[in-house]
Order: sequence, then structure tokens, then C-alpha cells
Amino acid sequence: MKLNGYENIKGKGFDSRTTDELREITSRGGKNSGETRRRKADFKKALNMILTSEIDSPEWTPTLQAMGLESTIESAVNAAIIKKALEGDIRAYSVIRDTLGLSIKDDIDVMEKEAKIKHTEAQAEKLQPDIPEQSIYHGIPAGMVAPVFASVLFAIADRDYQEYVFPGGRGSTKSSFVGTQVIDLIMQNDKIHACVIRQVADTLRTSVYQQILWSIDKMGLSEEFHATVSPLEITRRRTGQKIYFRGADDPNKIKSIKVPFGHIGILWLEELDQFTGEEAVRKIEQSVIRGGEEAYIFKSFNPPRSAQNWANKYIQVPKDNRLVTHSTYKDVPKKWLGKPFIDEAEHLAEVNPNAYENEYMGVANGSGGNVFEFLDIREITREEMSEFDRIYQGVDWGWYPDPYAFVRVYYDRARETIYILDENYCNKTSNAETAQWIIDKKYADYEVICDSAENKSINDYRDIGVLARGVAKGPGSVEYGMKWLQTKRIVIDPKRTPHAYKEFTEYEYDRNKEGEVISGYPDKDNHLIDATRYSLTPLFFRRGSSA
Repeated sequence: MKLNGYENIKGKGFDSRTTDELREITSRGGKNSGETRRRKADFKKALNMILTSEIDSPEWTPTLQAMGLESTIESAVNAAIIKKALEGDIRAYSVIRDTLGLSIKDDIDVMEKEAKIKHTEAQAEKLQPDIPEQSIYHGIPAGMVAPVFASVLFAIADRDYQEYVFPGGRGSTKSSFVGTQVIDLIMQNDKIHACVIRQVADTLRTSVYQQILWSIDKMGLSEEFHATVSPLEITRRRTGQKIYFRGADDPNKIKSIKVPFGHIGILWLEELDQFTGEEAVRKIEQSVIRGGEEAYIFKSFNPPRSAQNWANKYIQVPKDNRLVTHSTYKDVPKKWLGKPFIDEAEHLAEVNPNAYENEYMGVANGSGGNVFEFLDIREITREEMSEFDRIYQGVDWGWYPDPYAFVRVYYDRARETIYILDENYCNKTSNAETAQWIIDKKYADYEVICDSAENKSINDYRDIGVLARGVAKGPGSVEYGMKWLQTKRIVIDPKRTPHAYKEFTEYEYDRNKEGEVISGYPDKDNHLIDATRYSLTPLFFRRGSSA
């Protein structure tokens, strides 16, 4: 019997081999085979050592730690496969399913069964025919979510809670995270709408509205949505779903929202501490979230310094259907924030640790309702003043009963310290008289930034010889300016500026009817405070911003 292919090897020496030669060839082949097996074993051992070795990767280590996994190469590889699957990579998804002993066919069978059930339910409920069938959406890019929020993603996906509260310091990306969640939930649920609310309506367009637009762009969904500013709304083109923006200062506009179909199932309350208390927030929730079983309520804010603020106390009370997630800029990859941001935070940590702890770490480290807690009440010496090289001046106009207030200050950038140097505080005094006082004191050496509500008074100053201009204002300018002042150390000499001393030391937050501290700034007994804020606006305000 001839073997197939025998003719091809005949005559090449195979038939002429002696028994010893064949035995040697066989032995040599066995040795080579054993060598190969040993190399494979060594490689397997080395590979195992490599996969189980620890890594310190800025991309993967925080994510793995947040998920409670060991920071190893093997964990990173597995996480990378999952990331690819989330981005829609079918091969990566197949690897995961094979590892679990499942197959994509299993998923297809399940989806087909679910589709049949949904179709039957739709027929029974006679759903609106103009609502398109729900699309498949692959979720939020991993590069948009800080590791601290990883567990929150799973909680939202599993609907573990109804309310999600995010207290956190500056730069913690909490608002960015909530913005992406609003869009993600809209994309996944064709029958629900969203409502985003701040206490003051005028602050919406330059804050949360822009935040939502940013999320849409970064998620690659710009073609999917249409945005308008009058009314302030964003609409998903294919489904007609709406994202409404409202201010709590006009409750009727919240109550009057009429959705075209379905219900409002997503509510975001930004700057929670700015609302007038827990009761006011509860009424908003009752007005907005109704008509459906599915609801997601998000609340975000920078904890105000006062521990007595109602929002700070609110998150201390446990609630079964509420998840509170605190975050800081240290939970965020540094490259997201940039070196200038990190440098600014570290500088404040050095010169004013208490302010840093509140502003950047989100700690409510104040004891009472005083707005200004970093006051240094002492004499300002002439030796100190001789070193002051740049002066700022401001005016808050008044006649009676409100007083006219002029202030002259110095700002030490290196130590983030404000020095109140002089004041003029009077009633029933003409513009000519107050301008002459400035000239007589030789204070016309620097410009005076005035309340822009009185252009005639500003022009009077200019005609007399005082370089004056109106302060730049914008939505949220008071709030931003006050917060900026609150983080600075303020040196006040009671002998030099007795009225400034009284205003700054006695100025307190507003309180609601229950006596709880809220974050509003009362518009009374604050004339020199306003003048100080006006004088320093060039340091923190940029035209076109929401300062």
C-alpha cells in the first residue's frame, strides 16, 4: 500500500536511511519537541508574572481603584476590553461573552423576546404613533467621567436611587457629570423629558444651559439636538423630547410646563444651597416630577462655608432613596484641569488653608452665619502702606436713607489679602462734594469704579476731574463677586474705617422662615461691601462671563 504523496518524497533519501539514522532523527525530534514545551511553559510563567504585576497608570489606576480592583496589567487589559465593548466594538463584546460562557446569539434571542413583549405592550397601551422606536445608544465616553463617579453610573443604570446629590469643591466636575447624565438618560428613554432649575433665572443661560450644550458636543450628539434661547430649551430632533430651563424665582413658569407627550422624569437642581430651603425644593419636585413612574433627581452644589446652611444640614440626614457623592478636584485627572488651575488651588492652600478647604475641598468649616470669616481686625501701619503699589477704589451711590460709600483698598496678590485703607460714608451729600473730597485727599491718582446704575453721577465725577467708570455687570455678578471676596483675608483697621469694620463684621447670610441659613446675600447694610466689590472687579470679572 502506497501512502498519498509517497512519490513526492521517494528518491530524497528517506527510503535509504539506516535504523540508527532513523533512531537519531527521532531522538532529535523528541528533544526539540521537549524544548518547545519548556519554552512555552517558561513563556506562560513569564506572561503570568507580567499580567499580575502592578501598574501606576494615570489613565487606568484611578478607574481600577474606584471599581475596587487591583491595579494590575491584567485588570487594565480587562477594563480596556470592557471600554471597547461600551464603545460598540462587537469583537470586544464577544470576548467578554465568551469568557462568561455566553454568546452574542444568547443576547440576540433575549432582545428579540423583549422586542416582542414591548411591541405587544405598545399595541395594548395604544402609544402615540409619532413617538419613534427607542434607538440603541452606546453611553458616555469614559474620558468624560471622573473615577469618583464610576459607582454612580452603575447606581443610575440599575435605578438604585431616585435622588443623587453631589456636594463638592471647585473643579470636581460634578456639574459636568450631571450634564452628561441628563443627556444619557434622554437618549435611553424616549418618553421622558428633563427640567434644569437654578434659583435665579438670569443665571441659567451662562451656566447650566452652556453645560448641557457642552455635554451634547462632547458626546458627539450635536446633530441630534436643537437649541433655542427664546424660549431657553433644547429639543431632541428625532423624538421631540425637551430639556427645559427654569428659575425658581418665578414658580409659575415651573408649574406651567406642559410636555408634548410622556412626562418630566429628569430634574436637575444646580447650586442647591442657593434655593430658599428644603420646603421650597420639595415643592419644586412635586410640581415637576409627576405623571410617570420613572424619575431621576440630581442636586449639585459647592458647600457654603457655614455649617448652618440648610443644604449642608440637608445632606447629613440619611434617606433610603438618596445617594450622596462628595468630590474634589483631586478626584479628577490633572490634565483635565490644567496646571494653572492646580497652581491656583495650591497657592490658596498655602496662604489661606481655611478658604482652600471650603472652596476646593468642599468642606463646610464655618461655625455660624457670618459671610466674611477671614477678617483680620488690627492697625494698618504707615510702614505697611508705604509698600502698597497698586490701589483700587469703588463707589456705591446713595443719598438718603441709603448712604454714599467710597472705599480705597489695596490687594496683595501673593498673600491673597485685601487691605481697607480709607472710606467716605455720608448722607445727603452732592456729587460735587464727594468728588472734591476725593481730590482733596489726593485719591484722584487711581480710577474709581462706581455702581453703573447712575450714569449721570459717573459723568459728574468725570466733569469734576475724577477718573470714574461704571462697574461691569452680568448674570450672577453679585454672587460671584461675593464668593471671591469671601476667600480673601480682609484686613480692617477700625480707627481708619469704622463703617467698613461694622459692615464686614456684622454682615450675615439670609435665613428662610424656619431660621435656616441660605446662601443669599441680603441687600442691606452692605454699601461699603459693595463699593469694595466694585473696586476689585478687574481682578475677577471678564466681560461675557457669568461673573
